[in-house]
Amino acid sequence: MDELTGSVERITFYNEENGYTVLRLLPDRKGGPAESRDGLVTVTGNLPELAPGEHLKLSGDWTHHPKHGAQFNAQTLEQTLPATTEGLRRYLASGLLRGIGPKIADRIVEHFGMQTFEILEEHPARLLEVADIGPKRSKLILAAWQEQKQIKDIMLFLYTHGVTTNLAIKIYKQYGDRSLQVVQSDPYQLARDIYGVGFRTADKIAVALGLPADHPTRIEAGLVYLLEEQVNEGHVFLPRSILIQKSTELLQVSPQLAEPGLTALVESEHIVLEEQPGNELPGGEDDRAVYLAQHYFAEVGTANRLLGLASALPGRLSDIPPLFVQNIAELSPEQNAALKTTLSHPVSILTGGPGTGKTTALKALIAAVESAGKRFALASPTGRAAKRLSEATGRKASTLHRLLDFSPTRGFVFNAENPLPLDLLVVDEASMLDTLLANSLFKALEPGTHILLVGDVDQLPSVGAGDVLRDVIDSGLFPVTRLSTIFRQAADSHIITNAHLINRGESPDFPKQSGDFFRFPANSPEEAAQWVVDLVTARIPERFGLAPADIQVLAPMYRGPAGITMLNERLQAALNPPSPIKAERRLFGTLFRPGDKVMQIRNDYDKLVFNGDIGHLRSISAEDHTLTVDFEGRPVEYGFSEADQLVLAYAISVHKAQGSEFPAVVLPLLTQHYMMLQRNLLYTAITRARKLCILVSNPKTIAIAVKTNPVANRWTGLDWRLKHSNSI
Repeated sequence: MDELTGSVERITFYNEENGYTVLRLLPDRKGGPAESRDGLVTVTGNLPELAPGEHLKLSGDWTHHPKHGAQFNAQTLEQTLPATTEGLRRYLASGLLRGIGPKIADRIVEHFGMQTFEILEEHPARLLEVADIGPKRSKLILAAWQEQKQIKDIMLFLYTHGVTTNLAIKIYKQYGDRSLQVVQSDPYQLARDIYGVGFRTADKIAVALGLPADHPTRIEAGLVYLLEEQVNEGHVFLPRSILIQKSTELLQVSPQLAEPGLTALVESEHIVLEEQPGNELPGGEDDRAVYLAQHYFAEVGTANRLLGLASALPGRLSDIPPLFVQNIAELSPEQNAALKTTLSHPVSILTGGPGTGKTTALKALIAAVESAGKRFALASPTGRAAKRLSEATGRKASTLHRLLDFSPTRGFVFNAENPLPLDLLVVDEASMLDTLLANSLFKALEPGTHILLVGDVDQLPSVGAGDVLRDVIDSGLFPVTRLSTIFRQAADSHIITNAHLINRGESPDFPKQSGDFFRFPANSPEEAAQWVVDLVTARIPERFGLAPADIQVLAPMYRGPAGITMLNERLQAALNPPSPIKAERRLFGTLFRPGDKVMQIRNDYDKLVFNGDIGHLRSISAEDHTLTVDFEGRPVEYGFSEADQLVLAYAISVHKAQGSEFPAVVLPLLTQHYMMLQRNLLYTAITRARKLCILVSNPKTIAIAVKTNPVANRWTGLDWRLKHSNSI
């Protein structure tokens, strides 16, 4: 193996996902085999994040690239600090240390010269001698310096195991000085504690450290990972027979070794095994439902609280006379039945497709409850759905998290011990309710309170684990009012009429006189992608006067030219291209620029930003290592190491669009999306459009989606629990 030493001149390429790096190195010894005219050597390899000015000692091999010539492929490295004032200046200006940009770097080096590192280490208070460095910036710089010093050791250890720099920073922030100790003693703890470090990464480290494949710690970690993976797919539990099968595939161990792992996890109260007679499991009578403990207790709590609420008779609205309700508004028989049911039953469900009068029924209900002096609240699982509900009813509506007054330190302020002071709670878009949130919600309602769940069960189920609305309806224990009549005004919308056609298993119409529903032909992903960009950037704005910001692209899958990832790249390039005056930063594989449309992809209770929230990137600070995102007027700051919570949102999945409504929706739908060509996906997508819906597709693909109507098969026990309880 050859050796090469020198200083980093510039970073040509760095992939944050796997650490693959191309850099130009100024070698200590001149005249090497790969030295170019400018005296630099090209170095490649999977490396930790480096900065210009750093001095490296590399071990690796000389290779020859057919296009770029001789290169040094680095296998290992040692890092030392810059040895010249120029290297020092470039190192400080690289953005590696928060609080130092090019100008501040120049001033620091001009003032302290080669003593800079000694000053930072031994006399940090002297930073205040430098112009434009006050106490606040000095504190920021010194904190970043200490963090970088300690994180270097962590990065050097982790980069060989495929852990990126940003994940290494997360590990350091989680464990501090204990980071290496934790990684080396129990790498699986990383997967348990840190978002973004999965089981496979932890397992790779563990194997490299010599942990045997059949070690109990590895098997238990693998079982928990599989359950968490299934939760992310929407399942509340997994049958033991399936879990054992999956564990043998993941861990490459015999089924007999997985059983002791299950027993240990039950004893440590990480999981719960439950026999569910009558709930058909694939392994027969001996099979068991295996839950992560949190989801087991949430499901049990949801069932118990629903049953308790429903049995608390008479409810607080039962004293509103039916005649009083009839005088509120002119309602159809279905709508009138919905109101009477809500007033007479503490737990009830109102469901129906678009244009069937759910909003009219809600307005009448609210008017009746208000006139009777009752306390009520309107809420939805997401901020966008709550905003729609407020606009539709003319009353205040909030997210469920805000209704329950979530606090990062105290959890939900309203709970079983401190219930909501309400007589009626209306939850719209209830198909988005997952088991964890449903449990917290129902616990916060005291007996006597009425709850009306409003939703369209034919849409996609919740993003989170569970299928609460469907399970509650299927239990048969609670009254359900189904609105089916399409009212005259709604019947004029081809978006609404086509939604109902699709839901009945019939292909949509594309009449020439339609003003809101169109199809553009596409038979290949590349053709579809070109149409999508043209529609968003030119055709829709020119024809309908809608700004690109009013247009939401929805796509069934992430991969391919017409997938979410590549559509976002194309739309970003077209709508928010690079500019010399615009900062940009690639983080966790995504290139961010100020002005980008972005989406939060997991709940962050500290920031009070939730999965599916859409905002706009306001600024990027290379000095502070932060991004600021505007969520409907509320600025939220993210550290660079937190940017894996964000993705571009010019194109998003249909699932992420649930509960939202956009002025215009563009949906590419191709046979390449065959795994996702389903009726409920198409139905959910087109009902997100308020004024305009355009399918980029062909008749064959649309027909496949319409005819494919698989029964949702999430492993949940809520329906079973409700059915096997004592009848209400």
